[in-house]
Amino acid sequence: MAANGRRTAGAIDGPTNPMVTPLLTDLYQFTMAYAYWKAGKHNERAVFDLYFRINPFGGEYTVFAGLEECIKLIANFRFTEDEISFIKSSLPTSCEDGFFDYLGGIDCSDVEIHAIPEGFVVFPKIPLMRVEGPVAVVQLLETALLNLINFASLVATNAARHRFVAGKSKLLLEFGLRRAHGPDGGIGASKYCYMGGFDATSNVAAGNLFGIPLRGTHSHAFVSSFMSHDEIIEKSLKSKDGLNVCKDFVSSAQAWLNKLKWSNLLGGVFGETNQSELAAFASYALAFPENFLALVDTYDVVRSGIPNYCAVALALNDLGYKAIGIRLDSGDLAYLSCEARNFFQAIEKEFGVPGFGKSSITASNDLNEETLDALNKQGHEVDAFGIGTHLVTCYAQPALGVVFKLVEINNQPRIKLSEDVSKVSIPCKKRCYRLYGKEDYPLVDLMTGENEPPPKAGERILCRHPFNESKRAYVVPQHVEELMKCFWPGRSGKEREELPPLKIIRERSIKHLEQMRPDHMRRLNPTPYKVSVSAKLYDFIHFLWLNEAPVGELQ
Repeated sequence: MAANGRRTAGAIDGPTNPMVTPLLTDLYQFTMAYAYWKAGKHNERAVFDLYFRINPFGGEYTVFAGLEECIKLIANFRFTEDEISFIKSSLPTSCEDGFFDYLGGIDCSDVEIHAIPEGFVVFPKIPLMRVEGPVAVVQLLETALLNLINFASLVATNAARHRFVAGKSKLLLEFGLRRAHGPDGGIGASKYCYMGGFDATSNVAAGNLFGIPLRGTHSHAFVSSFMSHDEIIEKSLKSKDGLNVCKDFVSSAQAWLNKLKWSNLLGGVFGETNQSELAAFASYALAFPENFLALVDTYDVVRSGIPNYCAVALALNDLGYKAIGIRLDSGDLAYLSCEARNFFQAIEKEFGVPGFGKSSITASNDLNEETLDALNKQGHEVDAFGIGTHLVTCYAQPALGVVFKLVEINNQPRIKLSEDVSKVSIPCKKRCYRLYGKEDYPLVDLMTGENEPPPKAGERILCRHPFNESKRAYVVPQHVEELMKCFWPGRSGKEREELPPLKIIRERSIKHLEQMRPDHMRRLNPTPYKVSVSAKLYDFIHFLWLNEAPVGELQ
């Protein structure tokens, strides 16, 4: 059963969000549907392309996301009686009852969906989805499909860009739920940040829904809620092997703090630390001895937070436990991370604690691409980044600008013209290919007419810019990949591509991002990736353009 209570079709569940119903659309989709029905055109076979025109964030690539939710909607697309009653009350009273009977009988059994698999790296003008079916039904799908893909692809791309700047070796944690655009924005952001290359989320609901690993420790409030060691009632802690018991773990941590204060390598680095902070850390370690990670900037990072963490971590070490590390949430993250690393390494050297010098350092504090880039240039010792606001709200660009354009109806190609050439659509039902070069880098994406012979590896292919006559090049690909697969066959009898688990889509996304040429990926002045059409499709575009454009008259 779907989340919205509708019956599922086959093995495909309903949309994750119960608000995703056939009513998730714009009013004009219903007014057009009525006009199509009134004119007897509602069952005419139409083909629409869903694509975008410009890559986001000033970059030259986009990660395609949101397809699974689109297929879930399509598989369960039926109007309830209550929904039809609402539509009837929202349209003019002149609308005939037969139209509402028609709405009650429609589903997506006559619709076909071909799409690029979710997680692929994609580029402007290439159809992400081709939606084919009765024109009225397909237009009723338009707004919801755009809604489900716009934000998903935008936030997945934002996550991928943060991953690229941070580097492969760093742990990336999505901490954005509290700043996200409502519950749905938070859930969606967690899912698609994971798809785009993040490792875990703080969002428990997203972890439950999608199986995303969860991460999180404590806040400043937890630290500042403690006033003294006396607040800790149960101070005993069993050793990890269960053979011994430390009756007063807090005193053990205090003893270690005194040793650190007068040690050869650390003597003079700090004086009296904040004792309520030490109590908070000890309390948290007693609760989670195998998962101890402390937020160390509530009072003073160098003079209190780090020494208190180390004292508690060393007390845990005496009992066979290994503390995880610290989190920095304010201040000069590059400097503080280096100071923390020096502290950890000095302890490993002086007290012979194996691996202590490699204790994890996590940084948060309103991070974004620019901050990560600046930290890399300054030099830092951060192992993990917790990123929230700028990531999940896509602060640098609020929307991707995906569009949905008619390219064929009743087997007749259609084109949308504009004085802005970038807004001219590419007509007819198409096939899309990715051509790879010698080093297995993608060279160009190529669109052809549906019935053209496919490009072949080792054959010389003329690739043309869709609108600029002088931009053209021959390509001899080492191998060719067809991009679009059938994810919803309707009644066509075609084999349906299965929707893979989120983890597989994430792996696919990471693989495709790693395949891209580095100059396409760089933050500043990236090289545009080439999107082309075949020579035959180029000629047809311009024939149809001249045929549809009115001829002016000078007087």
